[in-house]
Amino acid sequence: MDLTVWARDLARSLLAEPLPRRWAHSQGVAAKAQSLAGILGADAELLWAAAMLHDIGYAPSLATTGFHPLDGARYLRGRSAADERLVRLVANHSHALLEAEERGLREELESEFPILLDDAELVDALVYCDMTTTPDGTPTTVDARLAEILTRYDRDSLVGRFIRRADEDLRAAVYRVEARLILAEQ
Repeated sequence: MDLTVWARDLARSLLAEPLPRRWAHSQGVAAKAQSLAGILGADAELLWAAAMLHDIGYAPSLATTGFHPLDGARYLRGRSAADERLVRLVANHSHALLEAEERGLREELESEFPILLDDAELVDALVYCDMTTTPDGTPTTVDARLAEILTRYDRDSLVGRFIRRADEDLRAAVYRVEARLILAEQ
């Protein structure tokens, strides 16, 4: 089966009905991933699948730890179409390791799903897609996205602390992808 069809169908089955806004976000993140195909080459399909699936851990049927990257990756680990790179991208998207630390889950995440250190450009690309897409699935800037997240979560909440800690790294990833896009246009 085609990876993108499988990923879309799986994400839809888990998110569309119980979490329509999260489903809209996932579709927007995948659309943003599609726009990066020219700079990703052979990894374009993998990024698209990861973008579509990155938030499936929010699905009520999957939420066991309450930490969506870990819950989603654990679910995907047993799926035949989900290779190791896809699972690890979902597990570590948007600097999840920092949030895992805030939640006391860093050791679990690191041991089960090590970061794809050899795929830094792919990891950056997923951050770019997630951090430039609103919760409703429309394009935005990284500045607006980070500000929006902080309007939903108290500054001193777990997510608020994570976003403040990750802010510089998230922005840097987005800027690196934007620079690659500019170079590709020249």
